Amino acid sequence: GMNSAFLWELIGTFTFVTVILGVTNAKNMTAFAGLVIGLTLAGLHFAMVPVTGTSVNPARSIGPALFSGGAALGQLWLFIVAPLIGGAIAGIVAKTGIFEKD
Repeated sequence: GMNSAFLWELIGTFTFVTVILGVTNAKNMTAFAGLVIGLTLAGLHFAMVPVTGTSVNPARSIGPALFSGGAALGQLWLFIVAPLIGGAIAGIVAKTGIFEKD
């Protein structure tokens, strides 16, 4: 249902943004950042497509919902709110310095 989809999108976005912030941190920069980010997104898609279709990005959901109309518009709030909350939580976690090397 909607609660499950909300949690999947929130956790998926949190995971994705956390990985991005972790591998692109100035003190942790790696030549493999792009590969890690891409593989993370692919893994999230494998896990989430059967459940929600995988948004993890409000901009990716708005256009298709506007063109589809109907039920897609009624569910659009979920694909905007959950990723924004997940991304915000990831940002807060990153600000704690968890990715900083000593």
